[in-house]
Amino acid sequence: MSDLVVIGGGAAGLFAAGFAAKGGASVTVLERGARPARKLLITGKGRCNVTNNCSPEDFLRNVRTNPRFLYGAASAFSPADAMAFFESLGVPLKTERGGRVFPVSDRAADVADALVRFAKASGARLEASARVTDILAEGGGVRGVRLEDGRELSADAVLVATGGCSYPATGSTGDGWRLAKALGHTVVPARASLVPVRAKEPWCAELMGLSLKNVTLTLRDARGKAVFSELGEMLFTHFGVSGPLVLSASSYLTGDPGGFRMEIDLKPGLDDRQLDARLLRDFSAAKNRDFINALDQLLPKKLIPVAVKLSGIPPDRKVNAVTREERRAFAALLKALPVTPAGLLPVEAGVVTAGGVAVREIDPRTMESKLVKGLYFAGEVIDVDALTGGYNLQIAWSTAFLAAKGVNRNG
Repeated sequence: MSDLVVIGGGAAGLFAAGFAAKGGASVTVLERGARPARKLLITGKGRCNVTNNCSPEDFLRNVRTNPRFLYGAASAFSPADAMAFFESLGVPLKTERGGRVFPVSDRAADVADALVRFAKASGARLEASARVTDILAEGGGVRGVRLEDGRELSADAVLVATGGCSYPATGSTGDGWRLAKALGHTVVPARASLVPVRAKEPWCAELMGLSLKNVTLTLRDARGKAVFSELGEMLFTHFGVSGPLVLSASSYLTGDPGGFRMEIDLKPGLDDRQLDARLLRDFSAAKNRDFINALDQLLPKKLIPVAVKLSGIPPDRKVNAVTREERRAFAALLKALPVTPAGLLPVEAGVVTAGGVAVREIDPRTMESKLVKGLYFAGEVIDVDALTGGYNLQIAWSTAFLAAKGVNRNG
C-alpha cells in the first residue's frame, strides 16, 4: 500500500515523487522503460535546457496553450526556484542566449541522475519495466493501479506523469491519455508542437547540415502579418528546416501550413542601408571577380550557390558589372530569404506534444482531477505546451510541485 503511485519516471514524475516523499508520503514510481528519465537525456541536444532564467510572468508569456491554467503553478514554483533546486542537488547551472539555462557540464545525464538521486534519497521507491494498464477507482476515487504483469498496487493517490507521445522510443507513447480517458477525462487530440518543418523549396536539401547562427526567422500568415519573429539558430535538413527557431515557429503553424511563409534575415545586425554599404565594400574589394566568387566574406560557403541562383544574377557576371538595382535586390534577398512550409513532421518527431488532458477538468491549485478524487496530473500529459527555451521543462517542474503539495495536503 502506497500513499502515492506515480505513473512515469520522467522529469515530472521523479520531481513530484521526491517532493511528495519529502513531505512524508510513501511513494512508488512506476516507469514502463528500462530506466527512468530517458527523455531528459536527449533534451537540449543532450545538454538539457532545464528552465529559462526569467520571471514567472515572462515564463507564462512563452506558454502557447492554456497559460492562465499555469498561473498558480508558476507562482508556486518559479524558474528561479527551479534553478535553486538543481544547484542544491549539486548541478551547477549557466544561463545562455535567450535566458536558456543548462548544466555547466553540458551533460543532460547530470540532470537526470540528480533527479533520480533526489527521488530515491527522499524515500521514493522506483520500479522500472513496470507498465500500468489501468488505474483502479471506485466510489469516485482512486484505489490503486493494475500493471501489465497482472499485479495490483493499492494507493490513496495516483499521479499520471507519462508525458505526451513525442519521442515514443523514450516511453512517451500516450499511455497517460488512455488511462485518463478510461476514467472519464476529456483528452484534447494530440498534435505536433516544436517540430521540424518540411519545405517546398528543393534547395533546402542542397543545404542539408548547414547551421545558421544569429539569424532572424519571421513567420508570416496568409495576410502577410508576422505571427512569429525571433533571433537565434536554425538548421537546414534533407526535408526542410529545423533547429530552435524553426521549432518555436512551428507552434504557430496552425491550419494549412501552406498558407504561411518563412523569411530568414541572414544579416539582422545590418539595416538595408548598412547592408548595401557592406555589399559595396565587398564588391569593390573583388571588382574583377565573378559574382559567385565575391561572396565568401558575406555568406557561408554552402549557401553561396543557392543565394546566387535565387538572385537571378548570372554567377559568372563580373562584380563591377552588377547593377545598383541587382545589388539592392540581392540585399533584399539576404534580408528575407524565403522558405515555404509544406507541412510539419509527424507528432512523434515533436520535441513536445500539444494536446492532452483538458485543463478544465483539473484543479489548477493542486493538479488534482475534478472528476476522480486522488487522481493527479503533471507535465506534458496535460493540455499545456510552450515555446522552446526551457519553458516546457519548467511546466513539468511547476505542475509536479503543485501535485506533490496536493498529495501531501490530502494525505
